[in-house]
Amino acid sequence: MASTAPAFQEAIHGKVPIRELGLRIAGTPLEPLLSEFDHELNAVGIRRLRPRYYLSSEWGVPFETIALAIPFYLAHPDLAELHADRTGMIEGSDRADVLRYLRHEMGHVLNYAYMLYDRADWIATFGAITQPYSDAYRPEPWSTRFVHHLPGWYAQKHPDEDWAETFAVWMTPGRDWRTDYAAWPGALAKLELCDRIVREIGDAAPQVTDDELDEDVSEIDYSIDEMYANAEENPAMPPGIDGALRAIAEPRPGGRPLAQLLRRHARALARSVFTWTGHFPEATRALVMHLADRADALGLEAPDEPATLVAVTALVTSLAMNYTARGSYTP
Repeated sequence: MASTAPAFQEAIHGKVPIRELGLRIAGTPLEPLLSEFDHELNAVGIRRLRPRYYLSSEWGVPFETIALAIPFYLAHPDLAELHADRTGMIEGSDRADVLRYLRHEMGHVLNYAYMLYDRADWIATFGAITQPYSDAYRPEPWSTRFVHHLPGWYAQKHPDEDWAETFAVWMTPGRDWRTDYAAWPGALAKLELCDRIVREIGDAAPQVTDDELDEDVSEIDYSIDEMYANAEENPAMPPGIDGALRAIAEPRPGGRPLAQLLRRHARALARSVFTWTGHFPEATRALVMHLADRADALGLEAPDEPATLVAVTALVTSLAMNYTARGSYTP
């Protein structure tokens, strides 16, 4: 793990390219977690396929490879904390969360290694992998056609993600997925197919073994600051947002600033709103910070913190739902 010395702190807050931070998996808490994950794979009968783990800018598996990218910020606690501050959420906040993301990405590895996406039953159940892939997906919360594993109803993004989420639920240790999804017929049918496919594959050798890396941490030539710059753009707000904030709080000299409450809870709001709406955490964080700036400008005070936090959460969620449904906060 890279040093926590002042020189390292200066580097991550300066213009030093990420490739020069000396980040690696060996010697970090990621190393025993990957060993634990390998044991999970053995336990579900996947013994001849192992990804090539590496650090990159985000989670992912390059198409037609078995290389599994892990966000570089998980290799150092200072970087993880900085990532949470700048985006509102850590994708791998603790041991259980890292394993959750690994199970999802392993679904992609399995899909590409055995070219499952070419199977007629896979296509009939999940759809064609050639469908357009867009980050701006619009989920339907609580749809019974999809499992719920990662935050944001992520299975609804694309057939490839639908499979990866289904596989992740299927392989989670101790998960009784048949009971959990008994009332979700569409999702259950996908889980049953996943169960059949993995048992059919058994110990077969993978058809694809390419493990070429995409944007390995040793090649990232931009700085931490440059990486997060786009995550902090101010969103366009609908008319009347000041009135909405005044309905929650009012100018009250000597009270607790509403902006202070918003900023303090920005991270929790970002994760929770993303989990249940699909509105990305970095966008929610930017939204909350904008609301905090407006509350500051209006001099608003929060009379009762718990009640105010509930009201703020409802306001942020309503804006997020508008965005996921329409692609904009404005009408």
